[in-house]
Amino acid sequence: MKTKILPTEAIKRQFEYMNVIKAENDRFALENGFRKGAFVMTFGCQQNEADSEKIAGMAESMGYEIISSPENAYLIVVNTCAIREHAELKALSTIGQYKHIKQKNPELVIAVCGCMVTQEHRVNDIKFKYPYVDFVFSTSAIHRLPELLSTKLVRGKRLYCTDEDYSVAEGLPIRRESDYRAWVSIMYGCNNFCTYCIVPYVRGRERSRRKEDIIAEVRQLVAEGYKDITLLGQNVNSYGKDMGFDYDFADLLDELAKIEGDYVLHFMTSHPKDATKKLVDVIANNKRIAKQFHLPLQSGSNRILKAMNRHYQMDRYLDIVDYMKEKIPDIVITTDIIVGFPGETEEDFEGTLNALNRVRYDMIYSFIYSPRKGTPAAEMPDQVPQDVQSERFRRLLDLQNEIAYEINQKYLGKTIRVLCDGRSKNNPDVLCGRTEGNKIVLFDGAAENEGKYLNIKITKCETFALIGEIVQ
Repeated sequence: MKTKILPTEAIKRQFEYMNVIKAENDRFALENGFRKGAFVMTFGCQQNEADSEKIAGMAESMGYEIISSPENAYLIVVNTCAIREHAELKALSTIGQYKHIKQKNPELVIAVCGCMVTQEHRVNDIKFKYPYVDFVFSTSAIHRLPELLSTKLVRGKRLYCTDEDYSVAEGLPIRRESDYRAWVSIMYGCNNFCTYCIVPYVRGRERSRRKEDIIAEVRQLVAEGYKDITLLGQNVNSYGKDMGFDYDFADLLDELAKIEGDYVLHFMTSHPKDATKKLVDVIANNKRIAKQFHLPLQSGSNRILKAMNRHYQMDRYLDIVDYMKEKIPDIVITTDIIVGFPGETEEDFEGTLNALNRVRYDMIYSFIYSPRKGTPAAEMPDQVPQDVQSERFRRLLDLQNEIAYEINQKYLGKTIRVLCDGRSKNNPDVLCGRTEGNKIVLFDGAAENEGKYLNIKITKCETFALIGEIVQ
């Protein structure tokens, strides 16, 4: 399926709706001495965070003040996740808490969007159990927020926009959460249909953005002083396959890295079946590309990988990992692991532990398998008992914590470049930052260092963080 770009006229129409609502909100602010607030609540992945920045950008363009609490809002948008049922239940619980805010302020408009409401049964939940939600829109209709809001304000009826017109919308306003770290979506959707995953069903097929639009966005971010730019896609390695010409993700990354400026490019997420040596070479040869690679393994068993529909086996995976380590000896490698997939035996799980020992990941993002309604794995026989899943999960974490601790010791005494993120959320007495490889670093210093590159000498290494001191 070739990517469809929404015509300019469709986006202009949304700006017309924005201008009408802004005029009304400006009038309200003049008469009441304050501006209506908009609150955006985000659940889920970085792609959702990027979508929420567009939602906030459109709300700001419509004359709302973006606020950090829902209590005094006149517009609340909840951007939901569907990767696990727990994420959906958490979003529904949050939406339930907004009922009392609506009772206090009947003018409040509540909207729910994102992956969760791309599923019919969740739309029905909203329709019948949450009558105070004013409208719902799917992942493919984010650009229609101004139109839907205008229709709600004029007609007053509840709206359910769950169409699947998976076109790419360019030119929407973006209100970025940070002024030094930025997300840039380079593609949307997924074609892989892993048997445990809901993403292809809720985000549609792969659609790549035009390279010209991506390059222009990154160039603008660099000009504005952004220092850390992460390229996003469900599988960035598939970039360009739907565009009909010979230009892939490695080509895009190489071209972006030629933009002059002091910044680092990250990307996520990569699918191992599409990870190429050409891509590794591009990373190795460009100083502006982070020497980090997130390469989801999911399981170390070929039998389980086949059941997951992952389209690679361990020899293919280890071949690309070995090539990374050969070309970039100091590369930081991270991964995703699912424990207790249906039919996983002790021998299969031992294969995963062997993979950890073989690759020696700097960090893993690990999950106990949980069935997702609408995916093939949810109907598979031989679901692994919860107590077995939990015991294997503990063993996995014990091994990975040991490996991560050993790997981090090599940083002891070294001075490394760190991008400061300000006060640590877990300990406001210290500053927190990240290395090029996304390792967390804690250190003393002034709050005004946020957003700056600092040289940090590492004085202590723990499993999940490095600890150091600023040096000139």
